[in-house]
Amino acid sequence: MTELQPEVTALDSETLEFASQIADQVESFLIALRAIAQEADGGRAISLLLLEISQVLLAGARLGAQQDFTPIAEYQPDVGPEADLDEMRLRLADMLGPVDTYGLVFDPYVPELTESQLSDDLTSIASDLENGLRHYRLGNVTEALWWWQFSYVSSWGNLAGVALNALLSIVAHDRLDADLPVDEEEQIAVADEMLESGDTPAR
Repeated sequence: MTELQPEVTALDSETLEFASQIADQVESFLIALRAIAQEADGGRAISLLLLEISQVLLAGARLGAQQDFTPIAEYQPDVGPEADLDEMRLRLADMLGPVDTYGLVFDPYVPELTESQLSDDLTSIASDLENGLRHYRLGNVTEALWWWQFSYVSSWGNLAGVALNALLSIVAHDRLDADLPVDEEEQIAVADEMLESGDTPAR
């Protein structure tokens, strides 16, 4: 469980417990993502990423269902330098290979198809979550909750959603053996090979 430094706070016990649960979910996601990148097992990675993103999206949905948290100060308190996640990003990109790049529509109400990379988006999600976790560990509970909630709505929630959809697409093509346009066949063949090279772990 993520440890919280002692602080004098006006937050009620229910909010503190909620923050503790979110912090644990965030920490679990960050640990798992680093482990997936480190192990570089393509077959297991797709299933594990699908599981971990689904779980962190549950944390985001819980944050989104709360009333808006308000930071205590106008500016975020200094929590030190951001974690260096570039090595993890490069490992993810290398592991995912041709299925790293995918098409996404960030706003379905203003549809514009763009290209993105799963490795970049997963790292961006991790960066947002890690920033809030540093606030939490320093005892800035209200700031942590505000940041997690704000960045969920403005950034990482959407990225996690489109990344989840991309991973589901890989699994669907593998399981359903759908007829594909010629220009997609090579990419999906790689995805099939990745999935077949590892067993889905029991969880």
